[in-house]
Amino acid sequence: MNRLEGKVAVVTGANSGVGAAIAKLFAAEGATVVMTARREAALEEVSAQIEEAGGKTFVMATDISKPDDPERLMAAVEEKYGKIDVLVNNAGILESGLKP
Repeated sequence: MNRLEGKVAVVTGANSGVGAAIAKLFAAEGATVVMTARREAALEEVSAQIEEAGGKTFVMATDISKPDDPERLMAAVEEKYGKIDVLVNNAGILESGLKP
């Protein structure tokens, strides 16, 4: 365990499903997990679960479909931690008008 001790991991779409599972696993391995998604309340819920288990998180609501949001996220992480060791681009972008 603790294979990610001292690492900073950014996980997009961390509010549910695969993203939440990744965030929980990374935190269990010792990483500080920067959790981001559009639904802040759901992010806070997953973050609370991680922190109750002893993990470290930083939550920031972000809509990756808006060009300024990812830049704002990266600037906040750089300012707070000075680095990003792991980046998991888990969030999906659904665009209207696209056909399968």
